[in-house]
Amino acid sequence: MKITTLQQDILWSSPNENLQRADKAIDEAPISDLYILPEMFSTGFCTEPEGIAERDCTSLRWMQQKAKQMGAAIAGSIATEEEGVFYNRFYFVTPEGDYAQYDKHHLFTYGGEHNRYQAGQERVVVEYMGVRILLAICYDLRFPVWSRNRKDYDMAIYVASWPTPRVEAWKALLHARAIENQCYVVGVNRVGKDPYCQYSGHSAIIDPYGKTLAECNEDKECLLTAQIDMDTLEAFREKFPVLEDADDFVLTPRE
Repeated sequence: MKITTLQQDILWSSPNENLQRADKAIDEAPISDLYILPEMFSTGFCTEPEGIAERDCTSLRWMQQKAKQMGAAIAGSIATEEEGVFYNRFYFVTPEGDYAQYDKHHLFTYGGEHNRYQAGQERVVVEYMGVRILLAICYDLRFPVWSRNRKDYDMAIYVASWPTPRVEAWKALLHARAIENQCYVVGVNRVGKDPYCQYSGHSAIIDPYGKTLAECNEDKECLLTAQIDMDTLEAFREKFPVLEDADDFVLTPRE
């Protein structure tokens, strides 16, 4: 599977402009099987979503149209509202227009996200082109139990609005999740600034050995493209069966 990540600046609370920019970036990107956008790519990371979060599924419809046009899957999260309840929702859209959705489980309390958004309780794994993919959002990266590989996924995607002061944690944790879960990891962060934070990107695609396949080290918009190889992953897991030796426990959701 060929993957392209889109590390972009996001205009604050400007869905139409952001969708146009994302559309153009995908058109100019290498032909790929999957394109991945950052967290809340249509609005920026809004912890006060009233009047900003989408009610009409505009971004989802665009993702469906673009996925069909490109013959590729498109993934990314948006701020959405349903019957007065707000969600930070990760959509994974296939070329056929089908989609899976994951609502962010670990809300960023330090930034007040928990005051407005409803936390998701379901861990979501989708299968596309023979690859099982765990969907995760930003702060989820800090919680290894939630991302623990139960031998049920091959790649984890973390879409993010991870700020510059903590970018070293972002880089270290992406590698840790790849190594401990013996999987590919794709981290897609934004750049630029909003009314609250500065973002410096450092998006990366990492293999199960912890080796970086592609990385954007510059604080600017950029595209990363890499090929993931299931034969390589399966051979590694067979030769060095780390997941077979994992601790046997079950995660119990908080009430």
